[in-house]
Amino acid sequence: MKVLVQGKVEGIVLKSEMPINFLGTVDKKTGIISDKNHDLFNKSIQKSILVFPSGVGSSVGAYTIYSIKSNNSAPLAMICKKSDLTVVTGCALANIPLVIISSEEFASIQNGQKISLDTKAKNVISHIN
Repeated sequence: MKVLVQGKVEGIVLKSEMPINFLGTVDKKTGIISDKNHDLFNKSIQKSILVFPSGVGSSVGAYTIYSIKSNNSAPLAMICKKSDLTVVTGCALANIPLVIISSEEFASIQNGQKISLDTKAKNVISHIN
């Protein structure tokens, strides 16, 4: 596990098995995924702990992440399997906690699960009953 942006949050997991292109897929005002081919189509990332493999797309996606934060439509935190420049830069700009995890850890996190993420704790990700 690798912490890229510090933070402490608690929330419900919104998990995708597909990479996210923030520039072309996420509505900056609502946080709703607008790509009909995405497994999170029509779902809002707002106030979720967004778990997805990685980001894809241009560096302008980092500005999109910052914009969704400015519009109060951003996730509380992001958890990925792979770090990419767009997501890392966007999370750093928007002060959204970001953690990179292994494929095994990724598989163990379930959609709808309540978790806490504390980048300074011994167990960074904890499941809440």
